[in-house]
Amino acid sequence: MALFEIETNSHIVIAWSDDEDGARNVLYGYYPTEEIIRITRRPRDAWVISKSALGINGKTNPCDIARECLSKASGDKVHAIRLYMHETGTDIDHAKKIIESNMVIGW
Repeated sequence: MALFEIETNSHIVIAWSDDEDGARNVLYGYYPTEEIIRITRRPRDAWVISKSALGINGKTNPCDIARECLSKASGDKVHAIRLYMHETGTDIDHAKKIIESNMVIGW
């Protein structure tokens, strides 16, 4: 299996697949309306993101509830915020902070 990098207008998705067609199917499974701009087979088995390039300093603490809400919302931030508020009973400001921070650290 190879590691593929799939770029759309809104996302960069990293997926394991046997071939390019399989990688496209992975993307369309999560984002059926996204248009692929670029798809590249990665030369190595790992993909690394610099935390400093993303503006993240120190330890990260991803939230499983926020990530599940993002998944259910297919990456739609506003919908994910609403889902998080419903799931946790938190206010909009806290929900926005949690969802956005999980988006930055890669949900």
